[in-house]
Amino acid sequence: MTAIAVGVAIAIGAGYWIAHLQNAGNPVPLITESQAQSDSAAPADGERKILYYRNPMGLPDTSPVPKKDSMGMDYIPVYADDQPDDSGAVVVSPARIQTLGVKTAEVELRTVDAAVRASGRIEFDERRQVVVAPRFEGWIERLHVNAVGDPVRKGQPLFTAYSPELQSTGEELRIAERLASQSAAQDPIASESARRLAEATRARLRNLQVAGQAGARQVFHAPASGVVLEKEAIEGGRFMPGDALFRIADLSKVWIIADVYEQDLARVQVGQSAQVALEAYPGRSFAARVDYLYPTLDAATRSTRVRLELDNPEGLLRPGMFAQIALAAGDATPRVAVPSSAIIDDGERRVVLIALGEGRFKPQPVKLGQRGRDVVEVLDGVAAGDRVVVSANFLIDSESQLKAALSNLVEPDAGDQPQASPTRYEAQGTFDALDAEGGSVTMTHGEIPALQWPAMTMDFKIADPALVKSIAPGSPVRFVFEAGEPGEYIITGIEPVAGTAPAPSAGGHGGH
Repeated sequence: MTAIAVGVAIAIGAGYWIAHLQNAGNPVPLITESQAQSDSAAPADGERKILYYRNPMGLPDTSPVPKKDSMGMDYIPVYADDQPDDSGAVVVSPARIQTLGVKTAEVELRTVDAAVRASGRIEFDERRQVVVAPRFEGWIERLHVNAVGDPVRKGQPLFTAYSPELQSTGEELRIAERLASQSAAQDPIASESARRLAEATRARLRNLQVAGQAGARQVFHAPASGVVLEKEAIEGGRFMPGDALFRIADLSKVWIIADVYEQDLARVQVGQSAQVALEAYPGRSFAARVDYLYPTLDAATRSTRVRLELDNPEGLLRPGMFAQIALAAGDATPRVAVPSSAIIDDGERRVVLIALGEGRFKPQPVKLGQRGRDVVEVLDGVAAGDRVVVSANFLIDSESQLKAALSNLVEPDAGDQPQASPTRYEAQGTFDALDAEGGSVTMTHGEIPALQWPAMTMDFKIADPALVKSIAPGSPVRFVFEAGEPGEYIITGIEPVAGTAPAPSAGGHGGH
């Protein structure tokens, strides 16, 4: 037995000695735990380089290796190519592009519909209105036109009136004419006086607008064709000199009074043609012409009134109707143009986001020219063939947040200072409850890819409890929130979503 043990020991020693000789020229290094982690993190050829992993809830906590937070959520990798390059371009991951709703369009050479558009209203042509107002006192014995809106023709009888003044004036004219005729042979001087009296009486009747009717009863006729707009005449009623008994308007031509903004005035001229659309006649347009530009500007609306004239032979255009006017302007020369939605205007400069490919976007200042219905001419900044962002509502929700919109395209580096404008996020879910005293709400939301959050129920701070005053618990909602203090998220806007199913219930993650 002792001999066997000694033999085994000799065999083991011999094996160790042989192995030592084989590895003497190529020693095996000792692999430490940190080196193993470093090797596992090293990217293979073609893979993106990971700088670090950040806390999924926005807490100031990073890790050089993958890990999970206390709720079991994976830390989010931050890649080296997520940073802006020297040209100012930024890289957006495909998941974020889908979340933000980014769409692009090609810059094209196209005709810019530069028509000046304005809203207006149809009104009477003031030059085609007449008033029937007797110049003497009398009574209306009979009405021949009885209602407002009745059409009348020029010369058509309106009413018959009795006037003692006309009766006495007519009698005076007959006496003067008889004396002038009878005394012409015996007394030329008396005849001449009677003739002059008759001529003065006729002039008085002409001034009373009843020349040729010297009797006590006079028939008044319509001085123009048109429609009765006002009727104060009542059969049997008394009228005094100057009373407006009828107002008649000719509607064969009407006006449109439109409000043109100050910035478009240079493109509006007298005689310019226009097309008019009315809600009463969809699909039909009416030709009009600019007749006059009023000399004053409304300081409140920064607009000037423009008068257009158009024919109304069918009587379809009624005063008081609202109209949409397109004034012809510009030419058919193709121009470099982008969709209007591509322009971001912060009040100081105008910018488009150029899509460079592979998720890279570059803010590019542009100089604009003519504005059309759907497109804007670009004089400088982009060329035909470039692609620009035309839909990124999450980023560009108002001009006042332009800087935040551009900076939100990339994730911040570890240790970066907070942005001047907080990052905003959109989500859908269900409003569960309000804690008015604590200033928070409980929400059940779906996945939020921008933060790599799964569907869950959690608490949010709320900027104003009045935002949910009219929303019942359990209602499907769409809401906007932004990051506050580390680990804190604040809802700044919320609205019900009709017909939307509530977000799926998930494990709670309250207190954030």
